[in-house]
Amino acid sequence: MVYGVLRFINFAHSDVFMVGSFVGYYIANPPGLFQKLLPHFPKLPLESVGGGLFTLAFAMVVCAVLGVTIERLAYRPLRNRSKLTVLITAIGVSLLLENTGQFMFGAAPKAFPTLFPVHTFNVGGLVIGSNQIVVLVVALALLGALQYIVLRTKVGTAMRAVSFNPQAASLVGINNDRIISFTFALGSALAAAGGILYSLNYQAIDPLMGVLPGLKAFVAAVLGGIGNIPGAALGGLLLGVVETFVNGSRFSTFTDAIAFAILIAILLFRPAGLLGKMQVEKV
Repeated sequence: MVYGVLRFINFAHSDVFMVGSFVGYYIANPPGLFQKLLPHFPKLPLESVGGGLFTLAFAMVVCAVLGVTIERLAYRPLRNRSKLTVLITAIGVSLLLENTGQFMFGAAPKAFPTLFPVHTFNVGGLVIGSNQIVVLVVALALLGALQYIVLRTKVGTAMRAVSFNPQAASLVGINNDRIISFTFALGSALAAAGGILYSLNYQAIDPLMGVLPGLKAFVAAVLGGIGNIPGAALGGLLLGVVETFVNGSRFSTFTDAIAFAILIAILLFRPAGLLGKMQVEKV
């Protein structure tokens, strides 16, 4: 969404993903930093649907505020500068969040708490964990909500108008600054949700945890068609399936490299992605 509106890659997005995981960690496991900040905050019961959903929602709200703050302080003053300037700033914001995370949370990995009840299901010899089902259900629900917001609401229409032509959108009364802030808030909230869902299955979080998932998310977006929401979801699904098969083969050491091999292949043979459309630009 950020690329669709502003035409630049927000490299700090992966670190907002990390912040969302740590917010979830301190919400569900109050001792430490969070307990010092809010000593009277009640400890939520672990392994409960209500506690898990509250943790997810709280992390999304915190990261939405963080996303708006980043846009307001780092990106908005550079909106009329070159794309290279904004790109370098995005990398700087990413490094700032990573190092701030190491300072505040420590560099050592932390065990992410169990948020939802854990069960195992055996379906025809296929073993599926309840956390995997939670990830799939929540991801589909958020994807549907995002698609609805973008295509069926006034603010979504304004987002698409700003993406298509910001000058024309401004002339018809759309507040571009407000729409761009909303885009960052929405994207950052979804990054927080992704961080929580990721941590449910991998269960070890650290301040640098967003680097590799962020790069793979970029690959997934390019694979599906950058700026295309269903395309990004399809790209992520296909990338995950490919990596799973590679991880189960004798080439498992190349699991991470396969994502970047796919990126190179897509840029060479279909730069618009699977669901993207080629566009002709006047120069």
